[in-house]
This record gives sequence, C-alpha cells and structure tokens, in this order.
Amino acid sequence: MTDTLAVRHGATLAPDPRRVVVKLFVPGEDAALVRSRARALLDRIAHLDDEETGRLLRETFDRFGTRHRDLDDTFHHHYDLVRHRIARDRDLSPTTRLLIGAYFSHEYAVEAAALCNPSMVAHPDQTGLITGQLRVAISLRQIGEGHLSSIGFATAVLGPGLRLTVAARSGPPVVGQRIAVRHRRDLLAAGLTEVDCDNEITATVLHALPERYDEATFERVLGELPPDLLSRSTGPDTLEQVRRTNADSYATIFPADTALHQRVLWPAVPAESNGMEDARFVRFTGESGPLYRATYTAYDGRRIATRTLASGDLRQFDSTPMRGPGVRNKGVALFPRTVAGRHLALCRADGETIGLTSLDGENRWREPVPLYAPRDSWELIQVGNCGSPIETDAGWLVLTHGVGPMRRYAIGALLLDLRRPERLIARLPGAVLSPDEAEQDGYVPNVVYSCGALVHDGELWLPYGAGDNRVGFATVPVATLLAAMVESAPSGRDG
Repeated sequence: MTDTLAVRHGATLAPDPRRVVVKLFVPGEDAALVRSRARALLDRIAHLDDEETGRLLRETFDRFGTRHRDLDDTFHHHYDLVRHRIARDRDLSPTTRLLIGAYFSHEYAVEAAALCNPSMVAHPDQTGLITGQLRVAISLRQIGEGHLSSIGFATAVLGPGLRLTVAARSGPPVVGQRIAVRHRRDLLAAGLTEVDCDNEITATVLHALPERYDEATFERVLGELPPDLLSRSTGPDTLEQVRRTNADSYATIFPADTALHQRVLWPAVPAESNGMEDARFVRFTGESGPLYRATYTAYDGRRIATRTLASGDLRQFDSTPMRGPGVRNKGVALFPRTVAGRHLALCRADGETIGLTSLDGENRWREPVPLYAPRDSWELIQVGNCGSPIETDAGWLVLTHGVGPMRRYAIGALLLDLRRPERLIARLPGAVLSPDEAEQDGYVPNVVYSCGALVHDGELWLPYGAGDNRVGFATVPVATLLAAMVESAPSGRDG
C-alpha cells in the first residue's frame, strides 16, 4: 500500500461526558421484574410533607438547573407520562408533581463513550467570514452508555488556506421536539410493498389518500373503511401494519435560539430504539433549491434499517425510511444532484462491495450495479463508501473505506464517470489516510473512517473518526489525489 496522501491537522473533537440530556427514567423498567417499582415510588413521594417536597425540588433545581434548558418543562412532561399510575382521588400539589417528574428523570451523557464518524457540509450561515473562508456543519455519531448512538453536530471554519477553526460546543445539548409531519402516499405504498402487505384494505387506503396528507386525514380514511373489509380475518393485522408503516415517518424541530452544536437527533421510532448511526450528510441541489439530505443506519437491537433525513436549515428534520433491495445494508450515500434525471446512491447491499443504486418510480431503490469489489490487501474483507460522491471536473470522486488484516480500516478513493457513474474511471492504488500509531488505540482500535468530506479552494477536507472515539481532520489537494490515481477497467466489477 502506498504512503498516506493526506496531511493531518492538529484540531480534534473529543467526547465530552459533560454533554448530557434528560431522559425518562422508570425504576425497575430495565430489570427482569414481575412488577414495576414505579407505583411504590409514587406512593412514597406522595407521602412526603410539603416542607420536604419543596426542599427536595429546590435542591434538584440548584444542582441540575444550569445544566439543562427548560428543566421544569421536562419534569412536567415526565410527570404526565407516569400520572396514570396515580390514584385518581389523590390531589397532588404542583410542587409534588414536579418532584415526581424529577424522580422519573435521569441524565444521559450522549457521547460519554465515543465521538466518531463525521460528515461535513457547507453551513447554512455563511455570514461574518472573510475571503477564502467557509463555515461548515459537521455531523457526529455520538455514543453513550449501552453503545446507544445519536446524531450531534459541530461547527468549524475552513480557511484561508489550510487554517481550521473548530468552534467550541458550549451550552446544554437539546433533544428536538417531535412535530406533525406531512406524510407521503408513495412512501407508505413502498413500505407496505416492502413487507408484502398488499390486499383490498391497503389498496383502498392508498386509493383514498392524497399524495401528501396529515394524521387527521389518515385517521379519517381508516375510519371510513367499509365494514365488509374490516371484518375479514386479515383486517386487524392489516390495519396494524398500515398504522405501523405510516408512523415510521416523523419530523423533529429545535428551538430557533439553539446553536447547531446544541442539537441532538435522538431515536424517535422503534426502528431507532438502539441507535442512529453514521449519518452521511450532503447538500443536495435540485429544482427547488439546495436541501440538506442525509442517510443513516437505524438499529433496534436486532435489525438495521436505512433511513433518510431532509432539512432546509438544519433546524427541522424530516425522517423517513428508505425502501428497496439497494438499501438493505449499511453505508448508503446519496449523490448531491440527479444524474441524467436519476436519483442515485452508493450502497453496499451485499455487505462487501460498493454498488450504485437508483430510485424507481415507486420510491424504492433498485437492485444495485456493482462498482468495485475488494481487490488490494488492505481492503480484502470489505469495501464501502466514506460519504457522498464529490463532483469534480474529472469525475465523481468517491472516498472509500477498506478493511484489511486485524480489521484495520483505511480510506481510499475511486473516480466515477460524471455522466455514467456506473463506469469506474480510476482508483487510488493505496490509501488517502490510514491509521497511525496514535489511532491504533481507541473505542475500536485501528480505525479511520469518514461519513463525508468536501472540497474548498481546491483542497479536499476530510473529517474522520480516529479509533472510533474522537474526530480528526486531514487535507489533501484534489489535484494531488487525482494525479495519484491509476486508470481502471471500465467494467462494473473491478479486479
């Protein structure tokens, strides 16, 4: 393998255990108990006298109030989630209700274990910069207790030249608020096709729904289903599947006065319950203007699923599942624009080969065309992408990851034809970046990995996870990288 081309920069992002959010805590819920301990706890809190209740609540706010935004609102919300366990005739004071909310809350350090796998895009705010500078938004995989991943952000300024300034991540992290989403009929249809749910009920529902609809319209359509359809033996199971598939799409919004680095995209649907991993952000240019889009891996503890995010401002995010044979594994990365009218994505559907998939007319990603299979010694276990393709005059620049002996990761590069991305033009025979001695240790040793780079002033800026527990930055001139590539056979599968 040739020497690493990229040059590392000194700036790094390290996991910060002080970055905590408040989550619901139900005592005994995480243990194999016959009964919940929640009711007994509620009884004990309710029997405290007013003086003790007030003292405990004041101490709690003194201890935790400055670490969180709107802590009293959070306590109110958590009280509402458990109030069904309280006897109806019990008259609780506002102070007692807040204290109950405090006892049913806990802090979770979103990145206590690791911070890794970044992607980088131009920030929506480019004000206050000088010539040669670009403000960037960096997405981060945050890993906390129990290996639970969420998506966080950082901000940096590139330039002039090779200068890199990473902004401090001050202020309490904030989990976004779930809001109503305008659902898409084609996504519902694609989801039902994915689980082979096609019968008279689903056909009737899809026929009755408009192209875009809200929850009220959805419920009205279900409520108007003919009784002779609902009475069929498959009726209840079909309705449950339709509801479950519809609920798989959601939207999250953050307060306008939060900075990007404070925003935390937290698991919100069952498919994400054990984590949101490896977001690959790209600034997509379409007919309606630029839009931030991302793919990420949802994990529920048993299965993985690929999902997308869409945002106009990195404040509100719409999350939807991806469907079809092209997205049945990790590592999907969207192209930054359509090519010959086609929406394209890189994928690794077979687990070890980089492929190219396209979106069909039913919002399903087609069976992929193989682009590049493991070839060199440093990538024989598997190859995959390291983010969305980058458009250059020479072709689509694709950063790759390869896995070699001792599960050692390195970052390579390919070049695809601009008009026909199915055609591989060239490849880098060695690595853009491989683990150095310092990166041999970490949460996962011997790993350098990126979810997306960008080009600024002719330089490829590469954020990367180092040892899967911190984030580093490296650069290489695009011209140098392209000059180091060697021509490749035009066939789909190389080697």
